[in-house]
Amino acid sequence: MNSTKTYTVTEAKRKLESYCAYQERCHKEVRTKLKDMRMIPEAIDVILVHLIEHNFLNEERFAQAFVRGKFRIKKWGKNRLVRELKQREISKYSIDNALKEIDLDDYYQTLDELTQKRIAQVKENNVFKKKKKVADYLLYRGWESHLIYEKLNEYLK
Repeated sequence: MNSTKTYTVTEAKRKLESYCAYQERCHKEVRTKLKDMRMIPEAIDVILVHLIEHNFLNEERFAQAFVRGKFRIKKWGKNRLVRELKQREISKYSIDNALKEIDLDDYYQTLDELTQKRIAQVKENNVFKKKKKVADYLLYRGWESHLIYEKLNEYLK
């Protein structure tokens, strides 16, 4: 964005309506975008209220879409999803609600597939080292450690 361009509140509202309509956004992203547009704090508040009132911005809807997408596409576990949503300053209420979007059978099925796939990829003969490598990978993706170790013990004896 070129730094000399200034926006009226109305222009900024229109621009941010498009920004929010294109994909779900969190409040923090929108606030950052408005700051980058050199909007003053009072204008930022007016625009945020406008976007919320007209349903362009909805924290709960953002959290649900985020959880569904990152779980389905990136195969993230709940720990990673929660951590990423907290970084975006999403409320605990919205995070808890969003996690309900994940079907538990799908969740366990996905962990199972990820575990088997990773076990096949890790070229390591020492079973303990192999377990550690697979576990580190799954922990990084945010899967709960007790679930990971159950799976590893099921597949790696």
